[in-house]
Amino acid sequence: MDKTITEKAVLYVIGAGPGDPDLITLKAYRTLKESRVILYDNLANQELLDLVPEECEKIYVGKHPYGQYTPQERIHELILEKAAEKGTVVRLKGGDPFIFGRGFEEILFAREHGIETYYIPGITSMQAAGFADIPLTHRTISEGIWVLTGTKKDGRLSSDLKLAMQSNATVVIYMGMKKLEEIAAVYIVEGMGETPAAIIQHATLLKQKSGTGKVKDLPAIAEKNGLTHPSIIIIGEVVGLT
Repeated sequence: MDKTITEKAVLYVIGAGPGDPDLITLKAYRTLKESRVILYDNLANQELLDLVPEECEKIYVGKHPYGQYTPQERIHELILEKAAEKGTVVRLKGGDPFIFGRGFEEILFAREHGIETYYIPGITSMQAAGFADIPLTHRTISEGIWVLTGTKKDGRLSSDLKLAMQSNATVVIYMGMKKLEEIAAVYIVEGMGETPAAIIQHATLLKQKSGTGKVKDLPAIAEKNGLTHPSIIIIGEVVGLT
């Protein structure tokens, strides 16, 4: 990382939304139209790359779930290299960059190296539950939302799940498809195995598919409906409203 920032450098960290390219913000659209170099993730719809100028350099730095990925350190290096080379860097991340997206890590890194930063939010995938007729809150049914990661840095399921279960809040779990049996077991042990649950894959896209049932049957729901990753898991009475 010996690149020197010789001009005013800027990093835009943009949320690409849950999948449908039409769901990005107008500010994100305008920024993409003027980008010089773009670092994009696996979960960012590549149709968005059609918006960038022809001369814009496009660099894939994504991660396939549980597969090959670009190390975060390499992404940091590219931010620094391209900021020094072209002045403005666009970082396009699926969903919202500040919700399980490590976007703020990249913001902090850029600031440490004298790069001006801007954050442009995106619609996070849990908000796309509405495309499967599941509201995240509903009067008299759910008064809030608990949003958890299914797999922490050390590989374990978040212990916050047991806290979330104590309320009537809707529970949304990201990156939990490898933890379906464990999630179901936690609910069963607590006597809450009959709680409605849903799994939604590729929300907002034409290939969207989902399955619903009881939380105790999460593994069976996934198998029956051919659901894998990337998916979100929604647990709560809101799932059974339709």
